Amino acid sequence: MKSIHLVAPSGASLDEKSPLAGIAWLEGQGFSIHNPQCVHRVHERFAGSDEERLRELNEISSLDPQSVVMAMRGGYGIHRLLQNIDWSSISKAVDHGLQICGHSDFTAFELGLLAKTGAMSLSGPMLNFDFGRMDEGGVAVTPDTFMWKHFLYAIQEHKLDCTISAAQSFLGENTSQSITGILWGGNLTVLASLIGTSYLPSSKQTQGGILFLEDVNEHPYRLERTLMQLLDAGVLAGQAAVLLGGFSAYRLYDNDKGYTLERAVEAIRQRLPQSIPIITDLPFGHQSNKLTLPVGAEATLDYNSTSFTLKSNW
Repeated sequence: MKSIHLVAPSGASLDEKSPLAGIAWLEGQGFSIHNPQCVHRVHERFAGSDEERLRELNEISSLDPQSVVMAMRGGYGIHRLLQNIDWSSISKAVDHGLQICGHSDFTAFELGLLAKTGAMSLSGPMLNFDFGRMDEGGVAVTPDTFMWKHFLYAIQEHKLDCTISAAQSFLGENTSQSITGILWGGNLTVLASLIGTSYLPSSKQTQGGILFLEDVNEHPYRLERTLMQLLDAGVLAGQAAVLLGGFSAYRLYDNDKGYTLERAVEAIRQRLPQSIPIITDLPFGHQSNKLTLPVGAEATLDYNSTSFTLKSNW
């Protein structure tokens, strides 16, 4: 498998160099890149009009099933398209081997696909940041080796296997346990926006699941508020475990007076049933060292107070 088909269903690229650097790096690894022209589209803040972006998403159902579809970047835009996506045809393509990868705003597509059809997708790297990130001097940054290793392992071997050493402070009543359930989740803000719609996987689909969450540019109080929404909507209480990835690019203020992300997680821990562990430091999110996670696949989580292991084979 050496073919990546690009799609740009959300925001337009913030600069011209990032997508071109990402394409060049992937080509240097022997991958054939298809539909590169999508990275140049701009309509208002979006990577093309709604019609262009919808058509591009629906056309992936006719691709060579050995292709990997990769989103250019996140931002916002997929919510506009959800009601007109041909979920059934895309699901059939996935059944025949098509792999679809992205994160951030792409969470809306991945959860919609799972909710509507049960089909699996990959929450993982995207073109611009992960393969074409630029430093302050405008020079391309070499992609993270951890990210690249796990991306290749996912698309080539259809496996996830990662052990993380990190002290765990929010486990609840069980300080050591093995859990098996459906792995699902993505961007916290996007996931919460789907509550009450047909694009959020049902409680029946996700009961006893392993929910992973990440976000960017959100102050801890906003994260706490959104997690409280998931808690009050019954989403968190239906899980066997909650995995927290990166929550990056926010700043604290003087009036926080000691309130931090850890205090926000503590507030959720106090209300969440003690039988449901909250695991922190999952390498995933708007950060260079990210896993590629199979959304909708069965996974096993083994954890204790100092580390955790996440495995899946699909």
